[in-house]
Amino acid sequence: MILVTGATGNVGRNLVHELVDAGERVRALTRDPATADLPDGVETVAGDLTRPETLPAALQGVDRAFLFPVHGALEAFLAAAEQAGTRHIVLLSSDSVTFPRPGWIGERHLACEQAVADSAMSWTFVRPGLFMANDLGWAAPIRRDGTVRGSYGDAAMAPVDERDIAAIAVHALLAPDPAKTYEVTGPQSLSQIDRVRVIGETLGIATRFEEVPREDTRRQLLDRLPPPAADFLLDQLSAARSTPVPVLTPVEQITGRPARTYAEWVAHHAASFARRHD
Repeated sequence: MILVTGATGNVGRNLVHELVDAGERVRALTRDPATADLPDGVETVAGDLTRPETLPAALQGVDRAFLFPVHGALEAFLAAAEQAGTRHIVLLSSDSVTFPRPGWIGERHLACEQAVADSAMSWTFVRPGLFMANDLGWAAPIRRDGTVRGSYGDAAMAPVDERDIAAIAVHALLAPDPAKTYEVTGPQSLSQIDRVRVIGETLGIATRFEEVPREDTRRQLLDRLPPPAADFLLDQLSAARSTPVPVLTPVEQITGRPARTYAEWVAHHAASFARRHD
C-alpha cells in the first residue's frame, strides 16, 4: 500500500492518478474525503499532518509513502510511520536547499529533509524548482485585461510542470533508491516576460508583462506569504536576472520522454486563463 499525503494538491493529485494507472494500491490522506474527487479504487481517508491523532490509522499497512512538506509537523508522521512498519519515504522538497544561502524557504525544507533523514526509514528527496502551477496566479489578471504586473520580468527560471514532478515521485516510490535526491526543472529557461508571451501565443490572446516596483509586488505577495518568504522569492528573481537557473534533465532520463514545455502546460490549463463571457 502506498500512502499519498497532500493528495489533492498540484503534485499529489497527479501522483495518485499515475499510481492508479500503474496498478498500485493507493491510500490518499486529505482533510475532506467528500470533496477529494480522486479516481475510483483509491482509498480516501480523512487526516491532517498537523493532527497526529489521525495518522496511525492512515498509515496502517502502508509500506511506502509520499510526504508533503509541512514544516514542524513531520516528526509525528514519521514516528507513526515507523510504528506502522513503513519502509520508504519520498519527500517533496525544494531545490532551494541546494542554494549557497537557502533562505527562509530553503531552511524550512532542509529541516523537513533532516527530520526524514533522521528517521529509521529509507528515503528519497524530490527537489523541484519553480512550479509552472505558480503561474496560475496570473490567470485572473490575464482574464481581466491580459496584463501581468510584477517585478524582475527578465529574470530567467526553468519552471517545471507539476505532472513531471509527480512522474519523478512515482519512480521514487515504485523503484526506491535509498538516499537518492532528484533536482527537477522544466526543459526551458524562460523569463516572466517570456512566459506571459507564451500564454498569449498558446491561447491566441493578447498578453503582456508590465514591470512594477519591487515594493508593489511585495505587498501583493504578503497577502499569502509571510514577509521572509516574500523577500526570499523576490531576491531569487533579482539574482536570476544575471544568473539564469540552469536546465536539468532528470525527467527525460527517468521517464524516457522529454519534460513538458511551458506551452504544453498552458494548453493543459487553458480553461483557467480563458476569459468568461456572460
